[in-house]
Amino acid sequence: MIRYVLAFALMGTLAQAADNREEVCSQQGTVMSAIQEARLDRVRESKLEAHLLENNPGWPDSYKVAIQQFAPIVYAAKRKDLKNVDLGAQITQQCLDNWDKIQEMQKSVSN
Repeated sequence: MIRYVLAFALMGTLAQAADNREEVCSQQGTVMSAIQEARLDRVRESKLEAHLLENNPGWPDSYKVAIQQFAPIVYAAKRKDLKNVDLGAQITQQCLDNWDKIQEMQKSVSN
C-alpha cells in the first residue's frame, strides 16, 4: 500500500494545507473506490478515464492523474480478489496514517 501513498505524493495532489487532511484523504479513497467499482463492472481499462469522468465525479480535476496512476494496479488484480476488499477505505486510512510523511515527501519533491 505504500506504493499508493508514494504515487499520490509524487502526483502533487496533496499540496494542500494540513487542515484539509481528512478531505484530501477522503478524495483519494473516493478515486480508488471508483476505479475498483469500474473494474468490477467490467469497464475496460482503455475506457476507464472517460467512463469515470462522464459520470461527474465529485473530486477536483487534479485527481484525474490518480486514475492513470491507479488503474494499472487495480486492473492487474483479479476481479474475484477485488470483491472482498475495500481499496478506497484502505487508501483513506493509509493517507491519514502517513500524512506527515507524505507532506515531507511533497516538500522534498517541490524543492
